[in-house]
Amino acid sequence: MDWLRKLLRPDSGPARTGPLDVRHSRHVAALHHQGGFARGWEPGECAALLADPAVVADGVFGGGSPHPAGFVISRLAADEAEILSIVVTRARRGDGLGRSLLASHLGQLAGRGVAHVYLEVEENNAAADRLYRRFGFREVGRRKGYYPKPDGGRAGAVTMRLDLA
Repeated sequence: MDWLRKLLRPDSGPARTGPLDVRHSRHVAALHHQGGFARGWEPGECAALLADPAVVADGVFGGGSPHPAGFVISRLAADEAEILSIVVTRARRGDGLGRSLLASHLGQLAGRGVAHVYLEVEENNAAADRLYRRFGFREVGRRKGYYPKPDGGRAGAVTMRLDLA
């Protein structure tokens, strides 16, 4: 857990993180639509995810807002978790919210006994790749043409893994 303490430095920005539930569905959907995905999640899909007992969802809140400026959602299976999505609102990208959010979320997963965390990231998403590698994620595979693009094309995915235990 030393890696987590190092990443939760006081200079990581004035933001608070906390769990999300179905009351946040509409805001999570709106944020997901800002994520640059070919198809954003709808509020009903988000509500179903947030109600699922195998899902851990955290938000990052700027200032005193009750609405998340970003979120991360993972699905648990035994001692593993897969990060399904992480998004920070366009207006707050570069403010360190993604770092705070991911650090808190990984701490939550570790506290639930998760030993291995997986995710997939679009191969050309340099900002996300830097964030994940900063936390110690490493590439374990690639999927050619995995992600549909808004323009109808396809992009490759990099599969990454982080060992928490």
